[in-house]
Amino acid sequence: QVQFVESGGGLAQPGGSLRLSCAASGISGSIFSMYAMAWYRQVPGKQRELVATIFNRGSTNYGDSVKGRFTISRVNAENTVYLQMDSLKPEDTAVYYCNQPLADGSNKGYHSWGQGTQVIVSP
Repeated sequence: QVQFVESGGGLAQPGGSLRLSCAASGISGSIFSMYAMAWYRQVPGKQRELVATIFNRGSTNYGDSVKGRFTISRVNAENTVYLQMDSLKPEDTAVYYCNQPLADGSNKGYHSWGQGTQVIVSP
């Protein structure tokens, strides 16, 4: 069973930066390298939002709200995906999750969700 552990969240000021990490377990490195991976975020009372996707060959997609500010990357040898968040805004406040995305680009993930990591952007 594939499991994800997200970390790196915390409190940041507007305009600041944070780097999130997502470690995948229960999967070999060779299989992980074939997965697309994505970061999502969710605010209480709202639907989960797909933030950024990285495909197995390294190409990326971003949601309009984070384009130009966030960068997704991966290190397949470490079964890890990162999300570098720059120029943070208060509206980036959310719990951030990672997962293997579905092919339809929806806000659903292929595996069970981890506990997420809380990001708070506030003066």
